[in-house]
Amino acid sequence: MSLCTQTRFAAALADPAVAVPPGLTAWNGLQPQRRFAVYRNNVMVGLTGAIASRFPAAQAIVGEAFFSAMAAEFIRVHPPRSPLLLSYGDDFADFVERFEPAKDIAYLPDVIRLEAARGKAYHAADVAPLDAAKLAALPPKRLADLVFVPHPSLSILRSPHPLVTIWAMNAGEAELRPIEDWTAEDAMVARPHMTVEVRRLPPGGAAFLQALASGERLATAVEHAIENASAFDLSANLAGALQTGAFIAFH
Repeated sequence: MSLCTQTRFAAALADPAVAVPPGLTAWNGLQPQRRFAVYRNNVMVGLTGAIASRFPAAQAIVGEAFFSAMAAEFIRVHPPRSPLLLSYGDDFADFVERFEPAKDIAYLPDVIRLEAARGKAYHAADVAPLDAAKLAALPPKRLADLVFVPHPSLSILRSPHPLVTIWAMNAGEAELRPIEDWTAEDAMVARPHMTVEVRRLPPGGAAFLQALASGERLATAVEHAIENASAFDLSANLAGALQTGAFIAFH
């Protein structure tokens, strides 16, 4: 099959409005339109299922029919570029952010980003998290200059919406109920051992962890956190990060 035919074949698979590529034949010599339609349907069902399996909370929010229609449009515009589907849909949140029928669900893209981060954490390399005892053994005067090495599974997400609460209620992690305190929530996602963990961060926590993960000194990260939230508590945030396995080493 020539490259031109392959390109037409792929385009027709992703869009039912595109005609069957010329030159295709069925084994029995008949016109291949019906067989191609069956194959196209199987491909779309498979790819839609792959997207749905990565973003179950998002599907729970909008319903299966809406999600399938949204996923189908995404597949048409962003067909997979690899036979490995583990990362397919990494850009789904950006697509949904521009998807006009979902514009009134402003928090949906952030929920999808959180679920993508969970998938990344699940497939990240297995590395033992930092032993907090090693940090406790250091002289206090050395702490300010410490630089931490983030765990391969670590992601920090910031949202103007109650992101962790919405995700938890639609992922079966919390009871589904009205959200009375609609305030911003930041999240840390990591898999220090066998289980992916999602933690809602306290004030200043996201700015603090983002700075540390980017290679800033501890003292500098604290400054970023205080600028972000005057109520920042270093002890609570550092302890939470160590308990959740956010880092693997320091120097």
